[in-house]
Amino acid sequence: MNENMKTDSKRKQYIRRQQRRIFPWKWVMIMMLLIVVCVAAIILLTGTRTKTEMTSNHIQSVQVTESQAIDENAMNSMDWNLVLVNNENAIPYNYEPELVEVSGGEKVDGRIYDPLMEMLEDAKEANLGQLPMVVSGHRTQEKQQKIMDDKIAEFRREGNSKSEAEKLAKKWVANPGYSEHQIGLAVDINGATYDLYFWLQENCYKYGFIFRYPGDKADITGVAEEVWHYRYVGVEAATEIHERGICLEEYLEEK
Repeated sequence: MNENMKTDSKRKQYIRRQQRRIFPWKWVMIMMLLIVVCVAAIILLTGTRTKTEMTSNHIQSVQVTESQAIDENAMNSMDWNLVLVNNENAIPYNYEPELVEVSGGEKVDGRIYDPLMEMLEDAKEANLGQLPMVVSGHRTQEKQQKIMDDKIAEFRREGNSKSEAEKLAKKWVANPGYSEHQIGLAVDINGATYDLYFWLQENCYKYGFIFRYPGDKADITGVAEEVWHYRYVGVEAATEIHERGICLEEYLEEK
């Protein structure tokens, strides 16, 4: 009986030893160690990426703030009447003109109201004795967008593709955010006779305005001739631009 028990005990011990030898304890330990290392690496990388993103966002925020400050400083240092807005130069950040209403309901920057009304009053003689009308003054972003959309639709109806229509429209309408009308210093003027435009082109400089888009400067301004569009720049600048036969872009480039 005792011999049998001893034999059973020895057999069980032998079986346990064999099981320990067969079960891959070493590989299990290695795998567990690898898992721990991977988890630690993921936590470390995630924390580093989060810190990097926070730093990047902070830098971008500072850059935007600095850019806005530069725009505002430029506006403060630059003569307000010589702000350049065209296809390549957007409206300065946070530009908010103080508007006043002119005859007909349109609005303009209040600083050009007096010279504008004086010019229109003097132009009556060339307009069959009638006061010329400002048909377009200051425009909001939404209004400028609608004008652009309408012009594109017009060219589409003529059979142009979407890309062709957009390209043609940009010759006549400024992109929203790039229109002089949005700064309140430009006006479109209509009259009873075409002779009005000859008078304006010859006399507008006396009141501080320029014929903004002459046909022979379209390659510089990027806009086809608009005999109705006049921009206030001040008498001094307007006089030089008129006498030299240059456009605003040329004048400011020299300055």
